[in-house]
Amino acid sequence: MNNSEDKRVVKVFLDDDPHPFGEFKPPVKFVFDSTKIPDGPHKLKIVAKSTDGREGIQIIPFVVRNGPAISVVGLKPNDVIDEQIPVTINAYGSERKDIFVVTGSETPKAIPVWVWIAIIIFGLWAIFYFIMYTGPQDYKGFF
Repeated sequence: MNNSEDKRVVKVFLDDDPHPFGEFKPPVKFVFDSTKIPDGPHKLKIVAKSTDGREGIQIIPFVVRNGPAISVVGLKPNDVIDEQIPVTINAYGSERKDIFVVTGSETPKAIPVWVWIAIIIFGLWAIFYFIMYTGPQDYKGFF
């Protein structure tokens, strides 16, 4: 092994920390534990130095969500409200892998608009079909 290869180094930084949390010789393989990082947006900055001293930088943004997933129905980000509105908040996580809790596992949501449009179009088509392809000869009395 020659001496110039010893200059290769990969430093891994988290967010804007000036000190790397890891310094490795390439190739690098490690387990990144996100449970020690607070929830929210973060970035992983990787600085690699080659044998001739040149540096390459790659920044990878990511979001940590170790806590329970929070779902809110009735209020969207940046909504302008001027009255009382019903808000449903649901929080569910994966703390226990051995059971599944049915109650509270799903957040109720409204029926999508495209479903209502499809139902209306089908109803209008049925009325059109009935009008176009039936006549007085198709009606029979009860007596």
